Parts: sequence; C-alpha cells; structure tokens
Amino acid sequence: MRNLLLSSLIVPFILGLVSFILPKKNKTLACALAIIASFATFIVCIAVFMLKSKFYLDNSYIYTLQYFLVDNLSAFIALFIGLFGFLIVLYSSGFMKDKEELNKYYAYVLWTISASIGAVISNNFLLFLTFWGVLGITLYLLIAMGTEDAPASAKKAFIIIGGSDALILLGMAAVFQLSPFLEISRIHIPLTNNLAVFSFICLALGAFAKSGAMPLHTWIPDSAETAPTPVMAFLPASLDKLLGIYLLFRISVNIFDIQPNSAISLFLMIIGSITIIAAVMMALVQHNFKKLLSYHAVSQVGYMILGIGTANPIGIAGGLFHMLNNAVYKSCLFLSGGNVEYRAKTDDLSKLGGLAKFMPVTFIAFAIASFSISGIPPFNGFVSKWMIYQGIIELGKTGTKLWPLWLSVAMFGSALTLASFMKLIHAIFLGQPSAKKIDDAKEVPAVMNIAPVILAGLCIIFGVWATQIPLRLFIVPSMQTHLTFSGMWNSSLATILILVGLLIGFIIYLLGSLKSREVRQFIGGEDLEKNPQMNPSGAEFYNTVREIPLLQFLYKRAEEKLFDIYEMGKRAVFGVSSLFSYLHNGILPTYCVWILLGMIVIMLVIL
Repeated sequence: MRNLLLSSLIVPFILGLVSFILPKKNKTLACALAIIASFATFIVCIAVFMLKSKFYLDNSYIYTLQYFLVDNLSAFIALFIGLFGFLIVLYSSGFMKDKEELNKYYAYVLWTISASIGAVISNNFLLFLTFWGVLGITLYLLIAMGTEDAPASAKKAFIIIGGSDALILLGMAAVFQLSPFLEISRIHIPLTNNLAVFSFICLALGAFAKSGAMPLHTWIPDSAETAPTPVMAFLPASLDKLLGIYLLFRISVNIFDIQPNSAISLFLMIIGSITIIAAVMMALVQHNFKKLLSYHAVSQVGYMILGIGTANPIGIAGGLFHMLNNAVYKSCLFLSGGNVEYRAKTDDLSKLGGLAKFMPVTFIAFAIASFSISGIPPFNGFVSKWMIYQGIIELGKTGTKLWPLWLSVAMFGSALTLASFMKLIHAIFLGQPSAKKIDDAKEVPAVMNIAPVILAGLCIIFGVWATQIPLRLFIVPSMQTHLTFSGMWNSSLATILILVGLLIGFIIYLLGSLKSREVRQFIGGEDLEKNPQMNPSGAEFYNTVREIPLLQFLYKRAEEKLFDIYEMGKRAVFGVSSLFSYLHNGILPTYCVWILLGMIVIMLVIL
C-alpha cells in the first residue's frame, strides 16, 4: 500500500524530469510522456481512493502515519487532482502543440501534479510546507510561459503566493508553541487564546492567497491576460481552489474547530461576502473574456469561504462541495474559452460573435458550465449553493442577527453571475459576428473537446445525481458527520420536470413556426443592414453600471490598482528605498552629518 501511495508522487516527478531533459525538438515524445504519466497517475489516484480504508488496516501504514495521511478528504481531492492533471495534459496536446519549449511545459505540469498530491496527503506540517513551496515555483514557471508580459504576471503571482507561504510558516510556528505534535492528524487546538487566533489567521491568509480570495487575489486577473489558457484552467481554476480550500477546511474543522457566531466565523464570512460581490462587480464590466472568467474564479471562492464560515455541517459541506463543483465548471469554462481563442486568435469580446453555429460542441460545453456557475438547476452549482444558503439559514437559528445579510450577498452574487454570463454567451456565441472576420471559424480538433465535454458531463451528473454520487462518495465521508437538510430538493424529479417544460416549449415553438415569414433583422424598427450601429454588442452590456457615482469612483480606483495589495506593497518598498537613496547620496559631508547625529543619539541613550 505504501508503494501505491508513493507512486502517485514518483511517477509524475520522474517522467517530468525525463521530459525536462529531452531536446526541444522532441515535442511529440514529450507530449506522449506527459499523457502516459498523467494517465498513470490518475489511475493510481483512483486505486488510492478505492483502497483508502486499507491504509488504516495495513500494519505498514503505522510507520508512515507521521508523514502521510490518506483519509476520505485527502483521497478524494487527490483523485480530482489526478483527473484535472490528465485532462489538462490531453487538452494541451492540441492547444500547445506549436509552442516552444514544450518539454519544459509538460515537465512543469507533471511536477505540479506530483507536488499537489504530495500536499494533500502530507500529514507532517513541514513536509506539507515543502510541497506547498514547490507549487509556488511551478506556478511561476507555468505562468511565465505565456505572452511577452507573462514574466511580470508570474513574478506578481510568485511574490503574493511566496509571501503567503511565509505567513503559513509563521502560523505553523505558533501551532508548535501550542501543540507538541508535527502531525496534522494529531493537532487539535481550541481557539481560546490570542496565539491560537493569530495562528489561524496566518494559515487562513495562506489559504486565501492560494485559492484567490480577496485581498490576495490580484495575481489571478493579471495572469489571465498573459498565461497560457490551459495553465489558467489547471491552476487558478481547479488545482489552486482544491488546495486552498483543502487547507482552509483542515484548519477550520480538524486543527482549530471554529464555532458558529465566533469572531473567526465572522471574519471568514466577511471575507467571503466581500470576495463574492467585489469580484463579480469587476467581472460585469470586463471586455476580455479570460479576465472576466478570472474574476469569477475569485468570486466563487467567496461562496466556499462563506460556507465554511457558517461553522455548521451543512454549510461546511456546501463550501466543500462548491470547491469541487467550481473546479469542474471553471476549468470547463477556461478550456472552452481556449477553444474560442484557438480559432478566433483573440480574447476580446468586441471582436467575437456568432460562433455557436461554427463551434457547436464548444458552445454547448460552455453553456452548461455557465448555467452551473450561475446556480441554475439542475446543474451542480445550484446544489452546492443551495447547501450554503441552508448553512446560512441554520446560522440564523443560533441567534445571530446578520444571517439575512450573508444570505442576501450570496443570492445577489448569483444573480450578478448569471447576468455576466448572459453577456459572455451573447458576445461570443449568440450575438451578431463582429467586424473582425474569423477566417478559421470551425470546431477545434477533437482532442481539444474531450476535456470540456467530460467536465460539462460532470456538471450535469453532479447536479442531477448530487445525492447519489458526489455527496455520498466524496463530501459526506469527508465531513464524518450526518448532514440534515432543512429543505427538500429532489434533483432527479426536478430534472424530469425541467425537461418536460422544455419539450412543451419546443412543441409550442414548432407549432408557431408552421406559419411564418422571413424578414431582415431589425431592432426598434431599424433595419440592421442599413443601420449596423443599432446592432447590440454583448461586450457593452452593463457599461452603465460604471456611471453610478459610487461605483464609478470604485471602478476608477480599481483600474488605478489602488486596492491591489501587490501594488500597495511595491509602492511602499520603492518609497522606502527612494528615501534611503536620497539620504545616502554618496556625498562626504552628508555622511559626516549622519555620523554626528548617530553619536548624539548614542550619547543621549547612555546619559
């Protein structure tokens, strides 16, 4: 059993090393190695998940307990790390085939898979931090393989993630003061003193940076504009969400055990609410579809933090389920968007339109994922959001007066998410083609549609059969407690009723089209052929939001990066360095003055 566990780390690491040292011209071999390694790792992850109970029964596991922990939570997250790793490698074989240094790209992807699995099965805090630090390096290397501006975005991501790693180390040091153990499974600390609260906040900030919660989120939108699209689907969209929320779950439930209506619970719910609303408001006004998707990758983290912040079983389970759902549909959205970028050679919404008839598979996958992230039944995003809503309502039963606020934020965020995806689908697929002619408007190669189709299928399966599959196999076992639903939701019955409604609507449409006439397109009585300026552009949807005085001020400050913690830190560091540069100007009399002032200070201290 121990060999099976270690092979999930060693196989992608060794084959990644082989890919790294291959000559640049051997692109096909590097791709084949990556597909074999990622698929083999996925199979091993399936075996680990199926046999996870035997890790406790095997006597040899007693020896490895201090290093690795394969419980229900780590096993299911490792399973999906393996799945996403394989799908991204498969997709990259089509999307990245003409890129340079593919051997290094696949090596970095395989090392990321290895380190991610290592992080979630680590039971030793120091071993966990080692794998976590490796992920920061591979994140930098993968983002830097994008456009000419990618190195700057990669540096920003590395500094934010690296700074949060320092906070995690500081939080661990505080944990070691409160507990004599290094093993995560043996640490249980009540949040009853200032040092424990300080430790929790440090570790939580590390989780926020990894998952992309505010205010440590700004590396994600910047990376979206410059990094390769498969990298965005692989890291910020899927793996970083799994890892960041995994860490937050561990510290909130296993290590510290937060309580409802506590200060820590309030802290998490405030962060979650701000992240939901602020990020979705930024998404509404974006004209670059990858940047729009990146802000939604941030916004959805707020729901996960909000669910865990309720500190009750149904809310925490909803946050954990939403973590899984988000990884599925957000990765599908980025990959489907990658298909559009691959054909249209642009990610500017104003230069797209009318692609549904040319790229039907991509359109359907994108539409399903859009319905999922917007919380529309019967797709998976609805179920996890519904559970989070229940967790917030349950929180109200404990006496808190703020639960209507949290519930309103969550539901309003869902409405704005749906609005922004109406804009996105119209601008890319359903609207009129833009002035820019897309010469290669056709479906992408089949290998690039495999991953989006599988992920879109999971959006349906995890929604229609939510209770039977994801909740029963992954979420409830990870919670190790019984879940009580305060409302009723029969996903199978709801799906049947929705399909019946759609069928009736389609029949009515067919009956209405028996007597019809064709006319040229018009809007407000104006012929679009004669007045093309009347053609609505999806890219311009909701631009009037910017005209609201308060929002206009906030949007302007956001564009100036006033709320960007990285830019704030950079300005502070450069300000201090400029001050020292001014004071130490290389002129001898200036240094004599400093010596004299220093002597005076020493004399005053002595006297």
